[in-house]
Amino acid sequence: MLYRVEGIVIRSMDYGEGNKIVTLCTETHGKIGVLARGAKKLKSRHAALTQLFTYGEYVFYRQNNGLGTLNQGEIIESHFSLREDLFLAAYASYACELLDRTLQDEEVGQFWFTQLKACLEGLSSGKDPQIITHLYEMKVLQAAGYGPSFDTCISCGREDDSMTVSARLGGKLCSRCRYHDPAAFNVSSGTYKLLSLFEKMDLRRLGNIEVKDTTKSELKTVMRAFMDMQLGLKLKSRNFLDQLDKYEI
Repeated sequence: MLYRVEGIVIRSMDYGEGNKIVTLCTETHGKIGVLARGAKKLKSRHAALTQLFTYGEYVFYRQNNGLGTLNQGEIIESHFSLREDLFLAAYASYACELLDRTLQDEEVGQFWFTQLKACLEGLSSGKDPQIITHLYEMKVLQAAGYGPSFDTCISCGREDDSMTVSARLGGKLCSRCRYHDPAAFNVSSGTYKLLSLFEKMDLRRLGNIEVKDTTKSELKTVMRAFMDMQLGLKLKSRNFLDQLDKYEI
């Protein structure tokens, strides 16, 4: 069957002497693997379509839910600037690998697709990459069924002024229920406001916001705890991103 889909390249690997296999995150067909014959050759008409982070329209032939074969395509947004900047490439690679490892093949991908698209667009447009990435992580947690809650206590449902957050239990703990998780974080008001905002905000609505370095550092610690506790993924891109962060000025 011939398919025509809009997709974003989240993984690209060499296959044989001149071919590539790309994994696409699509809005309508979930995650799909497609073989692009001859794409490694410089003059190939498919070479640009197989670049990581590329958003385009892909036409491919596929039988029995197996690997597709690319017939033709058209680039909608190349995201060239992300591949040219080492730090932005690291953030974008993390976003793609996180989605790739979390989204199952054939899983309906509309929400995943729109959030990844917004993430890459935000990185390309100069928005704070760390804030974009943490909001994206929150959306991934929600889509995977592990989204934390910050309005009321995750244990008893009570509302109070507590700013204690439990990664293990998945959200806010009131002062009475703090004992349920000795490892819970007591976060600053700035971090708590961002977490509450991230819970409700679609990534497509994120504007340019300025966040203090101390708040971003605390936010990273909390979101890292949520990702490790709820998803437990070992991602090469995150390790590389952490190494780059040590040298970022």
